Amino acid sequence: MNEDLIDTADLSLSRKSVIPGAGFFLPDEEGPSEERIAALERAETVVVADPDADGLGCVALVREARDDPVAASVDPAEEFEAPEGHVALLPTSPHSLADAFEEAVEYLPAGVEVFVCDLCPDDPEDVEYLPDLVAAADSVTWFDHHQWDDDLAATVRDLGVDLVVGESDEECTTDVALRSIDHDFDERYRELATVTRDHDLWLREDPRSDDLADYSYWSSPERYVATVRAHGADLPEVVEAYIEERRVEKQALIDLAVERADIREVAGATVAVTYGRCSQNEVAETLRERGADATVVVKPAGSASIRGSEGFERCHEVAAQVQGGGHPRAAGCKPDIYHDMLDYANHWTTRGATTKQVILDAFRNLPPVEESTPDA
Repeated sequence: MNEDLIDTADLSLSRKSVIPGAGFFLPDEEGPSEERIAALERAETVVVADPDADGLGCVALVREARDDPVAASVDPAEEFEAPEGHVALLPTSPHSLADAFEEAVEYLPAGVEVFVCDLCPDDPEDVEYLPDLVAAADSVTWFDHHQWDDDLAATVRDLGVDLVVGESDEECTTDVALRSIDHDFDERYRELATVTRDHDLWLREDPRSDDLADYSYWSSPERYVATVRAHGADLPEVVEAYIEERRVEKQALIDLAVERADIREVAGATVAVTYGRCSQNEVAETLRERGADATVVVKPAGSASIRGSEGFERCHEVAAQVQGGGHPRAAGCKPDIYHDMLDYANHWTTRGATTKQVILDAFRNLPPVEESTPDA
């Protein structure tokens, strides 16, 4: 394969914004890396977590509570070396939850302590390997704050998992972990939870929360965890400089997505729909200021983010119809409409037309408010 075809580094932003990054086109590695296997095999505790700021905030708390070593340097300009501790991180997404559990069962020693953080299963298949993990582990604790299906929550608890789900409009998962883990955390970690919540619930009252969110996206999960353990929510100057440099392109991609947006009335709500590689929260905020109750941001990789407002708090109900889930004002999905590369080619050349349509249909299919399903 000619790798120049998938290298977007030198493309104009207008072209770069409408196709996925190179990683989308590369085959998945056959199994975990040697470093990941070694970390799992020596682990006394493992944290299976979403690698965003909220999930990784939980990892930082668990490592602090278990007195795991802290990295010597977190400078983004230097090669990062994670210390050989005994709390392993297994990053995953909700769509890959079953694979993560299977990997944990295969490589973890018997009798370990397991935490699952900031992940909500959308389907019973997502917890297919959870019984095996529970059988092999000493304990399994699950912290989350998303909208859970009642039956799935009961299934998880019936397996012996200690499932703690916070109120999705009041707490982030780092909050849940902070109040649930039996440890006297110092003020640095309490502040980290507060600032993480500020972004995760889109409160936007503390400018540091955008820094945490951006750095968790641009940094490796291990480096991010090491950074917030060493510095809390007040990132060091060298990291702040790195973030500012990366934000130049980020803002340009946001502007392109906003320019592409189409705003329409759908089932009584003003819905903005756009497409592109971008930061969906900032795009949604801009479109909200232009009158949108809800915003759908379709990504080149096929997934989509759905963001609401005071005028629309049913994002999770929309997402649930198209293989997703989340919160009343923030949800995500990846509709099951991509079956081969021709489907993706159509997705890129039409700027996500089919994905937009199935999500808009999900808005139209929402039951009247008085008939809507209560939150789990």
